[in-house]
Amino acid sequence: MTLTLLLQAVGNMALGYGLAGIGAGIAAIGAGLGIGNIGKNAMDAIARQPEATSDIRSNMIVIAALVEAVALFATVVCLLVVLTK
Repeated sequence: MTLTLLLQAVGNMALGYGLAGIGAGIAAIGAGLGIGNIGKNAMDAIARQPEATSDIRSNMIVIAALVEAVALFATVVCLLVVLTK
């Protein structure tokens, strides 16, 4: 709903397309940074408790998948903004 209001207020569709592209880029950068932080913290945890490696690794994979899903959702929303109308 907020995107629709922004695009109606803009009036110039080229600007809306550019903002959608920037939004998709920010989503990809955010996902990369988030997954990097997850990996870094998992390696720190494994270094502190080597006996919990399998638990930490499985939790890391699940959380990384959730972060990637959110980034994919944001990219799809940006593409819908560009492809509709």
